[in-house]
Amino acid sequence: MSGGWITQADRARWQRQAARELAAILDDCGGLPLITWTVVPAGLVLSARVPGPASAVRARAVLKAWRDALGLEDYREWPGGSGTTRLSAAGTRGEVRIRISAHVFEEETR
Repeated sequence: MSGGWITQADRARWQRQAARELAAILDDCGGLPLITWTVVPAGLVLSARVPGPASAVRARAVLKAWRDALGLEDYREWPGGSGTTRLSAAGTRGEVRIRISAHVFEEETR
């Protein structure tokens, strides 16, 4: 980078590097439940989402399986309103930042 500016070439290089890391992740974790991946347009970032609809129990189990496989140590849960909970895990693999999230409806206990 010259002059402190981020160029289109920088962004393209980051996306290619993140895409290569995603390919390696998919090769290494082929037995895990499928999740939706996105190569973020700026920075070395991969974002993933546990697809729904899924029960809160299933979403937590899927997220935990990916957390364990990728060594993601930053895990959080917080209320999302209207009986929902937001789940998030984050960490790095090599130089790539990884974020995985889920938005679940909590089952009512009767």
